[in-house]
Amino acid sequence: MHISELIEDFLESVEVEKGRSVNTVDNYRRYLYRFFEITSEFVSDDYHPEEITPEILRKYRLRLNRNDTSDLKTITQAYHLIALRGFLKYLAKRGIKSLDPSLVELPHIIRKQVTFLHYDEVEDLIAEIPTDTETGLRDRAIIELLFSGGLRVSELISLNRDSINLDRREFVVRGKGNKDRPIFISKAAADCVREYLCVRHDSLPALFLNNSKNQQAVDTSGDFRRLTPRSIERIVKHYARLAGITKHVSPHTLRHSFATDLLMNGADLRSVQALLGHSDISTTQIYTHVTDPHLREVHEKFHSETD
Repeated sequence: MHISELIEDFLESVEVEKGRSVNTVDNYRRYLYRFFEITSEFVSDDYHPEEITPEILRKYRLRLNRNDTSDLKTITQAYHLIALRGFLKYLAKRGIKSLDPSLVELPHIIRKQVTFLHYDEVEDLIAEIPTDTETGLRDRAIIELLFSGGLRVSELISLNRDSINLDRREFVVRGKGNKDRPIFISKAAADCVREYLCVRHDSLPALFLNNSKNQQAVDTSGDFRRLTPRSIERIVKHYARLAGITKHVSPHTLRHSFATDLLMNGADLRSVQALLGHSDISTTQIYTHVTDPHLREVHEKFHSETD
């Protein structure tokens, strides 16, 4: 079979058998067809999978490295290679001769430093939110939920009124990879959401609504009023500025803050991994260098000032 046909077969298996999201499948399609376009000049017109050799891989990686000029260059290359490795594993599973997937090594990625807020900074941010308006009550509930539950912004905006049990202070969200995970929130966060809902005079399902008077009804589901990720980002940045916080603060910063607060107060890494919905523990480990209490103990013991 021609390699383009096999790519489509692989994408179908990613969606159906592995249950990946439409966005993931679209990304894989883009990455693999970029591989196909780049390497087509080095192989025959028919382009069969056995023509993918270590030399073809070397040329492909070189072209990626020279052509990809985005800020996330190394990460972008890694995404392309992850898709390629998945495709080669699929071929191997079907008994189709091609390049050994283990030969596709991912580049070393230097992760950006984690930005998070300390608990007192979160308190300062919340203190700037007025509670005498519906918008203020909404914004306070949003920030309390982001910090208390460690939600991704995509998870937050998808919440409906009936998604969240305010009495039990827990609910379930569907995160990356269509995986469900439990969310637990504080009494303060639950109370903020309850206060916001008490001043709502609509029957729309979305938990958080855009209060702009310019919103037009374009469907019957009520989703035309649902806040967008960009809206949540603007809300968080607005109150961070009012609180005098000079760090770059985004909704994801509050998720980072949730994780670091847990670890600083003694939570184990595996539990934090589960609460964040990380599939790989290495993703959660980005927080340990700023939360390891042993490092402070070493510093106090061996480098404390003397009187």
